[in-house]
Amino acid sequence: MIVKVKSAAVWGLEGFEVVVEAYFGKGFFQMEITGLADLAVKEAQSRILASLSAINAPLPKGKVTVNLAPADRKKQGSAFDLPMLIALLSQTALAGVDLSGMYFFGEVGLDGALRGGAGALPKALAAKKAGARFLFVPKENERECAAVEGLSVFGGESVTEILDHLTGKKVLTPAPFTLPEEGPAKAQVDFAQIRGQSAAKRALEIAAAGGHHTLLVGPPGSGKSLLARALPGILPEMTFGEMLESSAIYSVASLLPPGEDLIRTRPFRAPHHTMSFAGLAGGGATPCPGEISLAHNGVLFLDELPEFEKRNLETLRQPLEDRCITVTRAAWKMTFPSDFILVCAMNPCPCGYFGDPNHVCRCGEKQVARYLGKISGPLLDRVDLRVEVPALSYEELHDASDGESSEKVRARVNRAREIARARYREYGVSCNGALPGALTKKLCLMDEKGERAMKESFDRLRLSARGYDRILRLARTVADLAGEEKISEKHILEAIQYRALSEKYFG
Repeated sequence: MIVKVKSAAVWGLEGFEVVVEAYFGKGFFQMEITGLADLAVKEAQSRILASLSAINAPLPKGKVTVNLAPADRKKQGSAFDLPMLIALLSQTALAGVDLSGMYFFGEVGLDGALRGGAGALPKALAAKKAGARFLFVPKENERECAAVEGLSVFGGESVTEILDHLTGKKVLTPAPFTLPEEGPAKAQVDFAQIRGQSAAKRALEIAAAGGHHTLLVGPPGSGKSLLARALPGILPEMTFGEMLESSAIYSVASLLPPGEDLIRTRPFRAPHHTMSFAGLAGGGATPCPGEISLAHNGVLFLDELPEFEKRNLETLRQPLEDRCITVTRAAWKMTFPSDFILVCAMNPCPCGYFGDPNHVCRCGEKQVARYLGKISGPLLDRVDLRVEVPALSYEELHDASDGESSEKVRARVNRAREIARARYREYGVSCNGALPGALTKKLCLMDEKGERAMKESFDRLRLSARGYDRILRLARTVADLAGEEKISEKHILEAIQYRALSEKYFG
């Protein structure tokens, strides 16, 4: 006799259906697990047998062969404990219970308790896609899985609670599906808290409106980190689809906050410059997203940019262009989403005071050149906004008046984003920064004076084709913030000034 119980697994960020097939043969009880299962899955036999004893459930008779189909895909982790246990109990405590439309996953403790695990959200999404109507999970994964609309999710503290529900002794209440509250989340750092730095604030507003990458250069204590942390507060509110995407990534990485169902605010990731390549790009024995993917739909902040290993910096080149990152290992290859705004901060030299009129720089010319040379030209070419953040004066620090709030800035950003969405609706592009090069010239139209200013700048700055496209897209964002249809000379000139910093520091 063969019994089939439905479950789900995850590989990388991709969830897929798994059918737990149990064949009951003759002879003494013996259990064998097949289906490309790792050690954690095969250890389930010991956990299941102990839990059956703890809940006083009888063992099935005969030899049991459990197969996890499809058998050609690797199965890992302890989440198959619950569906395998349900399959065994289908011959005893659950005999005659209709399990159609039901999916199960979760780790079973020796005492019959259920424990949650990573990747619950993508598993729930895969179960829904496969036709699930009811999902049974550990209580701690309940809210996370309930974010999937149209799926009745039941969370249990123990195996006994699940069995009582299935047999009708004590019915569980499904977790409610609730849409996220409308409106933006409160910003961690409000623009009104930042003294001075009007040029840098303007640059970040443009970055938020167009999805442009930004480099902040200035001496220590000038507010570069504070500015970067204020950026998520002026970005548009996350859509429900973006929340699901980001939450799935955090779920796989076991980084969802306890008791939370979704990531509702724009992610802000600030990895230290000593982070390993795998920690930044992703990897490991099994596919796991790194900081580049954890920043998806949000902001990736790299402080002290020249201190990062060259290999780590160069791996940013693909996600900055393609908005995804492909990680290749000997045993697997995986593509993770990585649509983020990159904000980099750095000092202009090792001591931090090169070019500062108020401090003496202790670095020699060769030291400065070597320090700045750690940032490669191809990487720098992918950064649209390069902004100098000077040290604040006493008057700026002493000024007690509040500046413009993040809420007001976000309102302008939202208007500019809506203009861009309307323009690119038929092309499937969300913002100016994501516009492919083939469409840039077609959709970023300049007036006569704007074209003349662009030609002069192209020759003077010796721009590459990528640099030309990026200035044009940046000017398009400036025009959108102004609510103007065509790119004019003033928009081009403002966009170009954000590239001029390269001449001062990078030559």
